[in-house]
Amino acid sequence: MFVTLRELYTAEPGLIIGFHGCSQLVCDAVISGREMLWKSENDYDWLGHGYYFWQNNFERALEFARHPPGKAVCENPAVLGAVLRLGNCLDLTDKKCLRVVAEAHKELHVDNQLSGKLLSTNKSVGATRDLLIRNLDCDVLEYLHTAMEGERSPPYDSVRGVFVEGKPIFEGAGIYDKTHAQICIRNPNCILGFFLPRERADWP
Repeated sequence: MFVTLRELYTAEPGLIIGFHGCSQLVCDAVISGREMLWKSENDYDWLGHGYYFWQNNFERALEFARHPPGKAVCENPAVLGAVLRLGNCLDLTDKKCLRVVAEAHKELHVDNQLSGKLLSTNKSVGATRDLLIRNLDCDVLEYLHTAMEGERSPPYDSVRGVFVEGKPIFEGAGIYDKTHAQICIRNPNCILGFFLPRERADWP
């Protein structure tokens, strides 16, 4: 039985700007209203299944579009902006939320043992030590969402995490060059609108 976190402080006050790296073709289709943004349902998604955005991080979104993971190729890289509300958020910077996810891992482990299955694992890619393939994290989060649905608990509209990634920005640093905040929107109604990012004008 999972404790519902629909409390006074589980909703992020105000609106958040997110950026999504994609092809110019996808960007144009979404901006025009012809298509909705693609929902990610990979088994290695860091925050589970949903619509992914880099929080307030245009450059990282563009970098992702220019150098997508694996062998994928993105022709004419572009960045799509979005205005988001997080609603009932599973915020992985919040101690209460971390306890709920840890409990979901324990229950998934027990279920797998009873059914004779092994837990999946998170893996690094190439020379990096970063865990870029996160099958275990994805499984745990999706297990949590499914369990809450079965209990008819209020679902999470979004999941947010902060990830320390990359290399130290200088020798001996505890700050890394790819550290970022990532948002996974599960409830599409939390995407209030899309926009084309613009450059800052000289003023005054």
